[in-house]
Order: sequence, then structure tokens, then C-alpha cells
Amino acid sequence: MFLSTFEKQLDGKRRIVVPLDYRAAVSGPFDGVFCFPSIEADCLEAGAKSLFDRYVALTEELAFGDPLRTALETCVYGGMTQLSFDTAGRITLPDSLCDMFGIAPGDWVAVVGLGDRFQIWGREAFQAHRAASRETARDGLAALRQGQRDRKIEGVA
Repeated sequence: MFLSTFEKQLDGKRRIVVPLDYRAAVSGPFDGVFCFPSIEADCLEAGAKSLFDRYVALTEELAFGDPLRTALETCVYGGMTQLSFDTAGRITLPDSLCDMFGIAPGDWVAVVGLGDRFQIWGREAFQAHRAASRETARDGLAALRQGQRDRKIEGVA
């Protein structure tokens, strides 16, 4: 499980230390992570081979030639890079991925655990995203609770 949020500074070569807990979670035959531009947000997404396997399973549910399948293959497979850990537990973010999200050497980034994966954000972009996510979660939870109360009342009536 990838949990918590860490702020890290990219060094001059765009390297970032992946938290030890994250490195332990992805240990396996490939000593590193799969990284690609997130489909859900303006950030990088990364995880173990199990994350890659989930996207493979998802795309294979769709017929060959389906526009959604092609879009997923283009975005995920076409944008994916395997990033190996160096001896210090760092990964080097490729220029192409950093450029997509305005992340430069020396910038501070937020590494955000999302259970089975993690995201890498520019620090300021993540602060804005976190605030918007908090509002969405607050509103969604209130609606969910109201629905539960309504079902309970309907069951009693």
C-alpha cells in the first residue's frame, strides 16, 4: 500500500528518492516502478507491475479497435516508462514526462500515495488539486450519507 504524502526536491538530474515504504511495496523481479502521465489528473502516476497488469486487463476487456481501448493504449502504454531504482533508492524522471507537467530540476514535488499506486505532482499543482479533492470528497460523502439515511427511512416506513 502506498500511503501518505511526501514532499521531495528533484535534484539537478531530475532524480527523486522514492520513500522506503514505497520501494518495499514494489519489490519484485523488476526493481523499480512503471511511470506514465496520469489519465485522471495533471501529474505522473507510478506503481508496481501489478498496476501495469491492471491496465492491461482493463484494456483487454475492450474489443481491438474500440476507440476507448486505443485511447488507453496510447495514453498508458505509449506514455509508460520503466524507472529503475539506483543504489540510493532514487528514480530519474524522464525529461518528456517532466515537461508535460512543468516539473524542472530543483523543483519541489509531492509524492502522493493512493493505495495501489502513487502520483508525482508539482508541489503547487498538488496543493490546488488537494483542495479541490477535499471539496469533492466532502460533498460526495455528505450525499452518500444522505442516501443512506433516506434508504434507512424508506426501510422503516
